[in-house]
Amino acid sequence: MSIESNVISAPAVTRQPIGVPASGGLLLGALGILGFSFSLPATKLAVETLDPWFVAFGRAVIAGMLATIVLAAAHAARPSRAQVRSLLIVALGVVVGFPLFTSLALQTRPAGQSAVVIAVLPAMTAVMAVLRAGERPSRAFWLASTAGLVAALAFAFTRGATGPQLPDLFLLLAVALCALGYAEGGMLARNLGGGRTICWALVLSLPVTVPVAAVTLPLDGGVGLVPWLGFGYVSLISMFLGFFAWYAGLARGGVARVGQIQLAQPLLSLVWAALVLSEAVGPADALVAAAVLACVVATQRAR
Repeated sequence: MSIESNVISAPAVTRQPIGVPASGGLLLGALGILGFSFSLPATKLAVETLDPWFVAFGRAVIAGMLATIVLAAAHAARPSRAQVRSLLIVALGVVVGFPLFTSLALQTRPAGQSAVVIAVLPAMTAVMAVLRAGERPSRAFWLASTAGLVAALAFAFTRGATGPQLPDLFLLLAVALCALGYAEGGMLARNLGGGRTICWALVLSLPVTVPVAAVTLPLDGGVGLVPWLGFGYVSLISMFLGFFAWYAGLARGGVARVGQIQLAQPLLSLVWAALVLSEAVGPADALVAAAVLACVVATQRAR
């Protein structure tokens, strides 16, 4: 897809890479979501001891260093000015915005309950796809997507969520910024490729992420192994490798369509939270999980 002067041509939005079926995009997207699904529990483990600002910006620094190596090894050409503008939007959403606000929220919010709020991400990504990528999903798609959102909100009720509090507002802001980054990155990945999209976004963010990470770096030796393991996961998988598969999937299968696979992410995160953080999971959770997954299937069949 070509991007010139911020004008996106409609025919280019639906172009598929030659020889690559749309189902390949769904598989890549699912692989990315599997990696992302442990992000909230891993972040929860990290912020129990580490400063949330360090967790958010430090992970971007680690991933940015890896991205620099990858781009140098590939002799990657520098992005154009128009691509840089899009990459800055990607960076705002997925490199800075989502990690920071989820880290702040998870200081006091359980990972499973946070995953419920994140469940609105697929619907928000679809909206951003319409606004930024020029996609026009069908009515059946929107009905299935809305049904999934309603099921996710019902899931929030079964988890005992009360009125919105500051951590919930942090999570909603994280969702809005992440959806923007997903839509913009999925659009840009058609031209740059999924790996180069996240790599350039990380590298362009280094002038901001390095100073913040340096200021908030823990200097004492009181941090245990488990928080560092959580930090390592969000640095390597959540902030780096997961995006290789995710952006490639969005580029091949469509931002709005592949983005609906995210409906499964809060359910997977809930499972991880139960297994790793010992958060309780009741029978109602399984029923809502089945309903949400059914909506995921429906969105993939909608044309």
